[in-house]
Amino acid sequence: MSQTQFVKFRQNMLDKSLDPYREHLKNHAAGLVAKRVFDIFASLLCIIVMFPFFLIAVAMVKTTKGPVFYRQLRVGKDCRELYVLKLRTMVVGADKSGEITVGSTDSRITRVGRILRATNFDEFPQLFQVLAGSMSIVGVRPEVPHYVELYTPEDYATLLMKPGLTSPVAIAYRHENDMLAGCDDPERKYVEEILPAKMKLNRQYVQEFSFLNDLKIIGRSFKCIFEKDEMLNKQN
Repeated sequence: MSQTQFVKFRQNMLDKSLDPYREHLKNHAAGLVAKRVFDIFASLLCIIVMFPFFLIAVAMVKTTKGPVFYRQLRVGKDCRELYVLKLRTMVVGADKSGEITVGSTDSRITRVGRILRATNFDEFPQLFQVLAGSMSIVGVRPEVPHYVELYTPEDYATLLMKPGLTSPVAIAYRHENDMLAGCDDPERKYVEEILPAKMKLNRQYVQEFSFLNDLKIIGRSFKCIFEKDEMLNKQN
């Protein structure tokens, strides 16, 4: 990935349309501190409690051909490079045939991967990134550079905060892959319809940020776990 691309992204962060977002975040400095404290406590607690299950998941992934972890370049806070870490759920080289996953039955997804995706446990390694400070529990999900190239000037406001594990968009579009499954041109549908709608919600999250709102989003995210369980049962 060219460093020139990230330099361009950072230059776009200087746009005046981002000033109201910066001002809002400045006025909620205490909430941002509380958010970081919560991130440390919550991520550490989850890692300690869920670590045995993480080891089981690692062993399951090891039964498939390829590495345990998958790293993908995304655009993080202030347009810094961020390699998002996941448990590998697809066959090796799957990203060479496209960045969009089309449906929960995408042939590139391994059998173990379907289980991990249905429970969202493939995202568990990102808790270590939250603990380290490059991500947050709640925040805009980071995009790949290819799609950041399509951002409007105001969309760059979403890069004023650390990317998160969950967000209003992650909740609203939790079945996004299945939405794209029946499309003749999934890439076009994502770029022309889904991405603009997602960015509108993402901008709203930053515009209305407060620590209390983050807690509400976490609560809504937990409710979605039951829906994930239903999806998993349908696949078995």
